[in-house]
Amino acid sequence: MASGLISIAVTGINAAQVGLMTTGNNITNASSDGYSRQRVVQASNPTVMTGAGGIGQGTHVVTVARMYDKALTTQVLNAQSRMSALETYSSQIAQIDNMLADAEAGLSPAMQDFFDAIQAVSAAPSSVSARQSMVSAAQTMTSVFQSVYSRLAEVQTGVDAQIKGTVNSINSYTQQIAEINKQILSTGSLNNQPDNQLLDKRDQLVAELNKLVKVGVSTNDDGTYNVFVGTGQQLVVRGDYTRLAAGPSGADPTRISVGLEGATGNVLELPESLISGGQLGGLLSFRRDALDTAFNQLGMMATSVAQTFNAQHALGQDMLGNTSSSAAFVSNFFSLTQPTVLADTRNSATASTVTAALTAPSSNGTNFYTNLTGSDYRLSYDGATFTLERLSDNTTWSGATIGAINTALATDPQGFTLSPAVGGTFAVGDSYLIQPTRTAARLFSVNDTLAADPRLIAAATPARASAALTNTGSGKVQGVSVANGYTMGAANLTLTYNSGTNSFVLPDGSSIPYSSGQAMSINNAISGWTGISMTVSGVPANGDTITLQRNINTTGAEDGSNALRLGRLQIQNTMLSGTATYQDNYASFVNDIGNKAYSATVSSEAQTVLLNQAVAAKEAVSGVNLDEEAAKLIQYQQAYQASAKILQTASTLFDTLLSIR
Repeated sequence: MASGLISIAVTGINAAQVGLMTTGNNITNASSDGYSRQRVVQASNPTVMTGAGGIGQGTHVVTVARMYDKALTTQVLNAQSRMSALETYSSQIAQIDNMLADAEAGLSPAMQDFFDAIQAVSAAPSSVSARQSMVSAAQTMTSVFQSVYSRLAEVQTGVDAQIKGTVNSINSYTQQIAEINKQILSTGSLNNQPDNQLLDKRDQLVAELNKLVKVGVSTNDDGTYNVFVGTGQQLVVRGDYTRLAAGPSGADPTRISVGLEGATGNVLELPESLISGGQLGGLLSFRRDALDTAFNQLGMMATSVAQTFNAQHALGQDMLGNTSSSAAFVSNFFSLTQPTVLADTRNSATASTVTAALTAPSSNGTNFYTNLTGSDYRLSYDGATFTLERLSDNTTWSGATIGAINTALATDPQGFTLSPAVGGTFAVGDSYLIQPTRTAARLFSVNDTLAADPRLIAAATPARASAALTNTGSGKVQGVSVANGYTMGAANLTLTYNSGTNSFVLPDGSSIPYSSGQAMSINNAISGWTGISMTVSGVPANGDTITLQRNINTTGAEDGSNALRLGRLQIQNTMLSGTATYQDNYASFVNDIGNKAYSATVSSEAQTVLLNQAVAAKEAVSGVNLDEEAAKLIQYQQAYQASAKILQTASTLFDTLLSIR
């Protein structure tokens, strides 16, 4: 009996000792990151059957179990991944939001100063100093565009660097997870008991990895993890891992993409849509949704200002009397670049070269406007059909040739056309990225020739009209304007009012209906006057005449009518196919960025609450409660003491037996 009691007491002491050690370990690791509370699992030893029934043989420790709940851990991982993505997105977009929201250093003040300078020229067209001020204001405005572009480029450089750094960190974590998988497999095969420290360390590594990119985890029968990203792209399979690589995108060599690195070093580029969550997902989302938009919107603004301003400027006359028909005439006030076309680096070796060119701005009869959309496009070839896709909304145009694409764009203008292929042949899968406005702001500038001589600003209108002094009616000339392709005859053109037909009659007998305050279009090829628009108000008398003539130098130098039209561009619908002003579009752009920044901040705050709730639920299971552990410490201490008492009793009984003679 004494020996049986001793054995039972020893099992109790051993179990209590393991309990004390486990509890002590819990207490000392209460603040350790990733530590999961451990619990001693005990079971009774097999009983010994006797004539009096089964007699227990004490206890044994089955295992030291880790308090772990997979569902709660998954909730924390998902919340943390989303939280990391939102924080990254929010911190990045705040840079653009703060830059655009600067009321003093933004584009709006510079543009306003420029148009104020234009108004000054329209009021004093013969003032060289006013013209110089207009040039200076234009240079300041273009420099602001360039400065904003440079700042966006700096943000892009920073994002690229962070993407590369994040990918390196991801590779480090996946390598460590694979190594721990090997260790878990090794220790498990030795004693069939889990190594809780390794399990905690691996889960902590997965949690850290999940902060960088959203990953999925599956557990194999042998206890090892498989870790995958996206829709199942494997990063870790038991003891093996696949590296991610960050390098130039095939579709856009100027853009850093992420791919899976093969055994031979080849890289399989992953679509950005497959990478979500974590710091990497936040960076890619910011670049795609905000940074790309900012580049394109800024470029669209610069291009639209340049194109519409140049188009109206080309219809004027400079201080020296030069017009569009003069060799010395400078038609373009601004200089700008053409769209960028990037051939996919994976195109066939014989792929043709494709280029794109901006189309001339359209006119609604009042002002010029552009049809640019602020989107990038992709041209692809499937072996029989070319397809042009607008990437912002996936709208497509198709045709058997590039010329057919251009024909389709003629009825649905996008602000650019594609050139016929130069050299080579197209193969199935060839693709081209078209960026109509992305880099436009970088090269937006004032024409060097005009900047050197402000007298070349075409502030006047090439033609003018005047009513005869002998007229007896109240008809007055309100203004004259010209359209693209206008011509002016060598001789003056006299129009005579006919009250019977309420029209002005030209020398060749043709007539133009008259309505007070409404523009009359003059297209008289016989006299050489075409593309001219003249507005007369009042009630002319029968026989009253109006003479249309060239704007001679002395009069032209004092005429600011075209400068006035240039100034009106500020308040006219010059963008988005004639539906928005410069300011409307810029305000919409700034508001869009601001709304995205605000939404990211609010979402980040909400996600913080969700993350805290998920962590609290997980900690309720896996976390160490010091009060609870203190109670267990007393419990195991008492169990140890009780087992020791059993041992003492057994020893006394044994001594009693030995004392019998």
